[in-house]
Amino acid sequence: MSRTLLLGLAALTALSACKKPDPAPAASTPPVQTAAAPDAPHAFSPQITAADFAERVKTLSSDAFQGRAPGSPGEDMTVAYIAAQMQRIGLKPGNGDSWSQDVPMVETTADPSTTLTVTQADGSTQTLSFGDQMVIGTRSGKPQVSIRDSELVFVGYGVDAPEQKWNDYGSAKRWEGKTVVMLVNDPGFHTDDAALFDGKKMTYYGRWTYKFEEAARKGADAAIIIHDPLGASYGWDVVKNSWAGAQYDLPARDDPEPRLPAQGWITQDVARALFAKAGLDLDQAYKDASRRGFKPVPLKARLSLDLNSTIAEKQSRNVIGVLPGSEQPDQAVLYMAHWDHLGKHEGEDGDNIYNGAVDNATGVAGILEVAEAFAHQDPKPKRSVVFLAVTLEESGLLGSKYYVAHPTFPLDRIAGVINLDAMSVAGKARDVTVTGYGASQLEDILKPLAEMQGRTLHAESSPQSGFYFRSDHFNFAKAGVPALYTDGGDDLVEGGKAAGEAYAKDYGEHRYHSPADEYDPASWKLDGTVQDLELVYGVGKSLASDGQWPNWYEGNPFKAARDRMMKAPAGK
Repeated sequence: MSRTLLLGLAALTALSACKKPDPAPAASTPPVQTAAAPDAPHAFSPQITAADFAERVKTLSSDAFQGRAPGSPGEDMTVAYIAAQMQRIGLKPGNGDSWSQDVPMVETTADPSTTLTVTQADGSTQTLSFGDQMVIGTRSGKPQVSIRDSELVFVGYGVDAPEQKWNDYGSAKRWEGKTVVMLVNDPGFHTDDAALFDGKKMTYYGRWTYKFEEAARKGADAAIIIHDPLGASYGWDVVKNSWAGAQYDLPARDDPEPRLPAQGWITQDVARALFAKAGLDLDQAYKDASRRGFKPVPLKARLSLDLNSTIAEKQSRNVIGVLPGSEQPDQAVLYMAHWDHLGKHEGEDGDNIYNGAVDNATGVAGILEVAEAFAHQDPKPKRSVVFLAVTLEESGLLGSKYYVAHPTFPLDRIAGVINLDAMSVAGKARDVTVTGYGASQLEDILKPLAEMQGRTLHAESSPQSGFYFRSDHFNFAKAGVPALYTDGGDDLVEGGKAAGEAYAKDYGEHRYHSPADEYDPASWKLDGTVQDLELVYGVGKSLASDGQWPNWYEGNPFKAARDRMMKAPAGK
């Protein structure tokens, strides 16, 4: 165990009690002399270096941190380590006099014996079983949810997008007494019309989270999404496994989004049979729902459900440090990464620690590297720079959602957000992947800096998968704050695109969300990671010094929120 880790653990008691940190930097603390820490302390450089980055990843992803599960001893060690590093770097506590922000969470575990009953117009019934045919859950925080004879109505893609002049809910204002059934993705996906929404590229309206929120805004009893592997970009097993076991959420009092009594998915085969019973064809429904003028279609059936869940209230923490600006300390650039991973799976044979080295020890190490560079920058940044390590990303972006609802820095004073999530360790690339390419004017800052590195910008290889909406910056985006999410490129200097694709395929198939996602000094090529960090540092450095207020590009669904925000009095 390194001295750096021990210093982090020594800070744990002070953090848990929310006391002020020692005024002296952690690095000045005398060495801890124990048999568990024989190694000399790592000497961190003011610059972004591969050695510093590797040291941080190695520590965070070590077995000692037990996979960094929220609410576990691994969380305590992680929070302490990050805060100790921020203090050593010279940051200030980012939440008053505390390095952390408490994040309340509700653990909901649905009874797996739950069934869902569909009654047809002729009186016949079909009982759907949890897991194989459907998944269902509640975000209400209630241990019992009962729905009786709720009318099933097909609402296309479940989209109400005024700027697109599109409303799948038609003219009906309220939907009490109805359960809406909808398709995953958005109207452009199943057509060749590139002008319809964004064609094959998923928009905000294609995410299942949006669909459930919109159904709640309409007042529906429940919402059911029809799964299809292409539209979702993953198979039914992913849905089944993701909805099994404990689910985490913010308490309703801490979440601005509306909630449904029940929400879930059905398989495509179940949907096909349901539509056939109503005299409808599911394949034709995909086509009809992708045309302007679509109107809701009753499915001539009713849903009944008794959903029992076990509810427990728990707590996790975000970690926040800030480097105050020299001239405009009330304005900020915000860097973020999520510290949580999947923890230790008791009872599994073999290696049961999900270390999360790439996902996302690399992101946390990355923002600490950038923080180190900012702290030693001369001249100092004019705007403040906030470094936010959030919890519960793996549980639905909850830590960032809570921060956005309870910001320690006013959102309208944040010029831009830069998110680091699962950084590439494949080596230098000739290009830069910008997830959600074409979203905001932050790309106008990024592009010339990438060109100076001899690199070009491009979108992710599968924009239909909607990865922009699957990481923590998305909560800032929904609130209107421009957010940038980059990754290492696909065209590697050593091996070209074939090597880049092979790296991504290997990680996705053999290490992603598995115990095999471990720090590997033998295979990791960190020269490219350093290059990527220098690039995002350059974006923030420019933004922290030149007074720009980037916005979303015209036509982006988040632009209206930013426009409203910037017209309001500062800090409101």
